[in-house]
Amino acid sequence: MPASPIRKLVPYSEAAKSKGRTVYHLNIGQPDIETPEVVLEKIRRNNLKVIEYSHSAGFESYRKKLVKYYKSKGISVEPNEIIVTTGGSEALMFGLFACLNPGDEIITPEPFYANYLGFACAAGVVIKPVTSYIENGFALPPVEEFEKVITSRTKAILICNPNNPTGYLYSEEELEQLRLLVLKHDIFLFSDEVYREFCYDGLSAYSAMALKGTENNVIMVDSISKRYSCCGARIGTFITKNKKVLDAVLKFAQARLSPPTFGQIAGEAAIDTPPEYFEKVIAEYTERRDFVVSAINKMEGAFCTKPQGAFYVIARLPIDNSDTFCRWLLEEFEYNNQTVMLAPATGFYATKGLGIDEVRIGYVLNINALKNSMQCLEEALKIYPGRKVKEESIVNSQ
Repeated sequence: MPASPIRKLVPYSEAAKSKGRTVYHLNIGQPDIETPEVVLEKIRRNNLKVIEYSHSAGFESYRKKLVKYYKSKGISVEPNEIIVTTGGSEALMFGLFACLNPGDEIITPEPFYANYLGFACAAGVVIKPVTSYIENGFALPPVEEFEKVITSRTKAILICNPNNPTGYLYSEEELEQLRLLVLKHDIFLFSDEVYREFCYDGLSAYSAMALKGTENNVIMVDSISKRYSCCGARIGTFITKNKKVLDAVLKFAQARLSPPTFGQIAGEAAIDTPPEYFEKVIAEYTERRDFVVSAINKMEGAFCTKPQGAFYVIARLPIDNSDTFCRWLLEEFEYNNQTVMLAPATGFYATKGLGIDEVRIGYVLNINALKNSMQCLEEALKIYPGRKVKEESIVNSQ
């Protein structure tokens, strides 16, 4: 089981804080956006006398309400096609358990959400990566690259749209290419859509559930964690129209008894969140994104593209090793008694050697905190012992 690149540096962060340093956490997707008041009020005012088990598939009232939410997003599902899970993580793991046997393979573009490696490990599944590149914003790799790694053990393709960690928003045309591929090989398409609401520049996410003729192939994973800044509620959903898959997943859901009661109460209330909440959130994240991208690209030797979704960027930095650099930031660096915590991108790749000079940055803090953290990063790059020297500088010195 691989260590989480997002959380493995926590002991170093705690040690830095014990020295009195301010640590800006840009390593983890924990927004500082307030949870909708309608959610908090529902939790405060609950009058339960007994906190009972729910149905293993989740409260029926919640699943019925979710149907209305998805309909508003152009996604047609029925309550019996939804299984409520303990976060999107459990939804994806249940899907892997149900659809793949140990030794089977699932293809996913890299860099990908680091915990996919952990889920695959738990299921005995092999992740086969196809590499996307920072130069074109981490667009979907050509279908030919997927074809190259398809074998008799290939059972599924996994995407995250909008993407974590890159922020790339897959287009309808790119999803159409995947539709043809999964139908050609009769494999599953897992679509992690937990960042659906976070699209910028007037764009919107196209759901894999809308792909024609793939009713038995598409599995959607969703969560309330990011949408409503409700990460600790631990409520997700597993959705498919494939009845055999639903039957299998329900057995795993029964084995763990039921999803969290209070989380479901929060999730059901969250669907009543007024539209203006999201309007403000999108405006806030757009400002944060624009600032972070501009700040990084002004740093000597650093580069990132402007993502159109989620709330992350992958930045290429002039460093020798992102794992070493991120640890150094916490152990040895400080600027005005401040430092910044980033996630080394090596943990988001399955191909060894990739991401060595890249980090994932979550623009999940308020703009003032981001200004301070970007200043810390800029100052750190100036004095980092493992800073890369530009080739042209070496040539000039000779």
